[in-house]
Amino acid sequence: MYEAFYGLKSKPFQLNPDPRFYFSGKPHRRARSYLVYGVMRGEGFIVITGEVGAGKTTIVRDLLDSLENGSVVAAQLVSTQLGAEDALKLVCGAFGVSVKSNGKADMLMALEAYFITQVSQGKRCLLIVDEAQNLQPQAVEELRMLSNFQFGDQALLQTFLIGQPEFRDILQSPRMLQLRQRVTARCHLGPLDEEDTRGYVEHRLKCAGATDKPSFDEAIFAQLHHETGGIPRRINLLMDRLLLQGFLAETPHLTIEAFNEVVNEAQAEAAASPTRTTLDAERWGPLAERPARGLPPTLTDQVEPLDLDLDPGTVEGMSEQLTQVAAEQLSARLLRIERSVLRQERISLEILSSLRRIVAGARKGRNGNGPSSGPSNDAPG
Repeated sequence: MYEAFYGLKSKPFQLNPDPRFYFSGKPHRRARSYLVYGVMRGEGFIVITGEVGAGKTTIVRDLLDSLENGSVVAAQLVSTQLGAEDALKLVCGAFGVSVKSNGKADMLMALEAYFITQVSQGKRCLLIVDEAQNLQPQAVEELRMLSNFQFGDQALLQTFLIGQPEFRDILQSPRMLQLRQRVTARCHLGPLDEEDTRGYVEHRLKCAGATDKPSFDEAIFAQLHHETGGIPRRINLLMDRLLLQGFLAETPHLTIEAFNEVVNEAQAEAAASPTRTTLDAERWGPLAERPARGLPPTLTDQVEPLDLDLDPGTVEGMSEQLTQVAAEQLSARLLRIERSVLRQERISLEILSSLRRIVAGARKGRNGNGPSSGPSNDAPG
C-alpha cells in the first residue's frame, strides 16, 4: 500500500522469511560460520536454535542459496508432532519419493534407493526439520536411523534441526544421547544489539529500493531496540506499522512521537484481545508476561472482605480522583477511535480514487477500439 509513496520497489518489512533481505548482523555471522562448517562436513545433524522470529529460517535459506546450484537436494519438514511412521511418510513426501505401501520397511528402502541415486549423480540430500522442539521421541529415533544410511564411506543424508531455545534443553536429556553424538555443528541465534537493529532497518529499506525516503528521528532506533528486544520479526511488525502511519499522515519523515503512538496501539491491541494475538504469541514485552486478571473461584471464595474505617472526606476525594482518571481514559480511548476512523476514511478515499482511474481507463479503451464518428461523451467527470 505505501511502497509507491516512499519510492520502494517491494515491501521491506514482510513477515515471511526472504533470503533476499538477509542481514549479516553479528549473531547471524557467527551462526552462519557454524552452519558452513557443518555443511562442508556433509554428515550428521546441524542444530540451529533461537527465539521465535530471530531469523533461523532466513539464515538457512541464505546458506542454501549460496551453495553451488543443483549440488544440494533440500527438503523441508514443517509438521513435527508426529509418530515414527508418519514422520517417515512426510520425509518421503518432502523428497518426492513414491512408495508402493505404507510399510516402514518399504519406506526405508525407497528412501535409501533415492539417496543413493542422488549421490551417484554428484548431489547431496539435506533434510530441514522446522519446530524441532515438538519432535516426539519416536520421530527423533527415525531421523537418527536415516543418518545411518551410507554409500561407501559417504553419508547419504544430512539433517538441519531448527527449533526454539527449549530444544537445547531437550537435547541434553538422557534419551537424546545417541542424537547428540551425531550433531556435527550447533549454534544459537541471539537477538540483534542496538547498532545492528539500526543496520537491519536500513539494510531492508535499501534492499527494497529506498533512497532518501523514509527518514527517521534518531531516537527511534534506540526505542525500537528496546521495544523489540532485537528480534527481527518484532522489528518488522513495528516498522511496517510505522511506515503505514507515515503514509496515512502523508509525511516521509517519521518522528519518535509517531513511533510511540504505533507502540501504544500495538500494546493496546495485545491487551484488549481475549485470545493470544500475534504480538502476544511473539512474547511481546511486559504485556505478554502479565498474569491473567482475576482469581480462580476457589481462591476468591477464601478471600475475606476487608473492614476499612475511612474518613468520609477521604472517600469523597478518592471518588473524585477515580472519576477524573476514568474521564481521562475515556477521552484517550475516544481519541484513538477517532484517529482510526480518520485513517479508514483516508484508505477508503485512496481505494475510491483508484477505482475511478480504473473505470476511466476502461471507458477510454472501449471508446478507442470501437467504431466512432465523433468525440465521445462518456469521458469521466
